[in-house]
Amino acid sequence: MKSAPTVSFHTLGCKLNFAETSTIARQLKNAGFQKVEFEGGADVVVINTCSVTENADKECRTIVRRAMSANPDSFVAIIGCYAQLKPEEIAAIDGVDLVLGATEKFNLVTYLDSLKKKNFTEIHSCEIEDATTFTLAYSLGDRTRAFLKVQDGCDYTCSYCTIPLARGNSRSDKIENIVRQANELASKGVKEIVLTGVNIGDYGIFDTKDGKRENSFLELIQALDKVDGIERFRISSIEPNLLTDEIISFVSTSNRFVPHFHIPLQSGSDKILGLMRRRYRKQLYAERIAHIKTVMPEACIGVDVIVGFPGETEIEFQETYSFLQELNISYLHVFTYSERENTDAVLLQGVVPIHERKRRNKMLRILSEKKRAAFYLEHIGKTYPVLLEEENRDGELQGYTSNYIRVSVPYDESLTNSIHEVQVTSFDGGVSAKAELLTVNAHRS
Repeated sequence: MKSAPTVSFHTLGCKLNFAETSTIARQLKNAGFQKVEFEGGADVVVINTCSVTENADKECRTIVRRAMSANPDSFVAIIGCYAQLKPEEIAAIDGVDLVLGATEKFNLVTYLDSLKKKNFTEIHSCEIEDATTFTLAYSLGDRTRAFLKVQDGCDYTCSYCTIPLARGNSRSDKIENIVRQANELASKGVKEIVLTGVNIGDYGIFDTKDGKRENSFLELIQALDKVDGIERFRISSIEPNLLTDEIISFVSTSNRFVPHFHIPLQSGSDKILGLMRRRYRKQLYAERIAHIKTVMPEACIGVDVIVGFPGETEIEFQETYSFLQELNISYLHVFTYSERENTDAVLLQGVVPIHERKRRNKMLRILSEKKRAAFYLEHIGKTYPVLLEEENRDGELQGYTSNYIRVSVPYDESLTNSIHEVQVTSFDGGVSAKAELLTVNAHRS
């Protein structure tokens, strides 16, 4: 009897990419493929790429080399944002057999009729204007939490960003479809869903041709809040100008949406925000943070920030640093600006030297650690529900409180993928805070 062909996956980038990889993995499983570890020398290797990460070309080449080292006969397929933006560049990488653009990645299985290495790389790309349909995606089985895609594409034109070129215009799934999927995930034992997309606050456009908004993000989360079986919903990154007072107020009274927000800032200088073509200024951002902390004092707030953008002198950087230092936030995701082809930012004056970009990055990463430590220490002695994950880390189970404090308790396999009350007891600056298990709840998978 012939054994099933094997497939392995490697995903770069955001939660949305992980949701889409997981969905494609289920498609291949249904087609008879067996998933194996990436280093296992699979018959087919699928690499889901990102256009946001620095050195996307270098990363892709390195991963392809790893795959070919494990099995020189592996059929290598490259999908994702980088595959849409630079298909010819990827096709030139030794070992790559197939490159699929934005409209074709979910049709991967139809291109796997023959798993033999090709003499020439096959490219199936498209004009990004043709990426008009929404394809459902969610992660399942890779994590305790599920990432559920509710929106794709972006209509914003930030001067540094290639995502609209890689994913097309903003488009969403219908509320009834998302609710149906959330119910299905609940039936599979999922306890927490993270809502993902490119610009989820822009939710509600179903037809990219007319761009008409038929629903709002607030209407979506109000509907999801009624789904039985899901203990928690988290909102992934949401633009500050789209995070309305109504959304904040709703989350503050919700039984299921947790007090955790990730809100891109990108710069604390209004001059740089203008050059970036962001749709807000720092006063609005500060008002959003203040409103959250007023109605949810224990909320966790994460911030994206870019350093070294063209035109960012030491004055603008210090303005950003001081603004972030004073804000009541919990952690930072710091990105070093890197030039992207076909973006307006590459034409701007005032290029910041690489070594200076790195120095500014380091300064903000240190600030982030200080903010995170202060946030954790502020909650010592307090009690929270924690969703415990499956992995055994040196005799400990770890998980996140509702407000995104990572805690650890002594390992007990019976507690995995379930929510329990813990008291945060100490934090010594490591990855997680120590916690004491108070009760064993019945929120089991």
